[in-house]
Amino acid sequence: MKFVSLTLATAAAVGMAASASAQTFGIGSTKAGAVSQITATISKAVSEHAKGVQMRKQTMGGTQQYIPVVNAGELGFGISNISQYHMAKQGIMLSKGKKHKNLRLVTTMMKFTVSPVVPLSSGISKTSQLKGLRTPTGFKGAPLFVNIFGGSLATANLTYKDIKSVPMVGLVQHWRAFMAGKIDWAIAAAGSSFVKQMNAKIKGGIRHISFPKGEATLKRMQKWFPRSEWGVVQPGKGLTGVIEPTNFVSYDFLLWTHKGLSNDVAYKVAKVMHKQAKQLKEGGPLWRSYRDNKRMAKDQGYAYHPGAVKYYKEAGLWSR
Repeated sequence: MKFVSLTLATAAAVGMAASASAQTFGIGSTKAGAVSQITATISKAVSEHAKGVQMRKQTMGGTQQYIPVVNAGELGFGISNISQYHMAKQGIMLSKGKKHKNLRLVTTMMKFTVSPVVPLSSGISKTSQLKGLRTPTGFKGAPLFVNIFGGSLATANLTYKDIKSVPMVGLVQHWRAFMAGKIDWAIAAAGSSFVKQMNAKIKGGIRHISFPKGEATLKRMQKWFPRSEWGVVQPGKGLTGVIEPTNFVSYDFLLWTHKGLSNDVAYKVAKVMHKQAKQLKEGGPLWRSYRDNKRMAKDQGYAYHPGAVKYYKEAGLWSR
């Protein structure tokens, strides 16, 4: 009996020592929504499969809050769309006057797709019909959404002068306001959990509406939301509100760090993102476009961390 107790005690001590020896890194996240879902999935995969590395979500008010913290090396990782990363690296728009030169890419992840969401009963099917509607504005806690809403209106040659302004602070607040009938439309990602909530809460359900296709409308969107593209989303399992082929604004979503992160940790995280693609995709519909191939090291015009580059070269995913 003493031997069994000693063995269990020894095993527990070894486990505690192993846990203590692991390095813990934060990853910037929002409290809810798509970013929260994605960071939770990444954190779990890295913590389970990257030897000696633990990753924990660090909840902040929005991406613009954790960009400078990662750039300063005070937080290990962050995720964002390519548009916001581009702004940060160039020191423009949301990052005006401040170039975040220390940021380094780790992985190009999924294609993210968002479009306006309206009640199905509204009969709205195109952005030109958004004129005069109650529209969320302000977004001090999620300033990128000022750009996305502005770009959405611009595709129909509309501006903020053409809508009824309803001030909002955060992303989740505007989704809840939409469900409560206080605004007439929202912006949401295809497959996100909040879209499912909207569909259940709003009588008759909801639908995503299409942006008008074409180069001219895309340029109007890009003035507000650079590096974005058009992408048609087909109806499918988990894609609540996509009731027909729908033209979304599409953009790459990225995992990034800072130049001071050790090559070893960046290597291990890149390896997990490659080798554990199956587990990542089990994180939900937001991961449906994730590919464990050369797309992970896609040339975004910005440097990847040397540790990640080392792994991609070894795995045959680096082609430049």
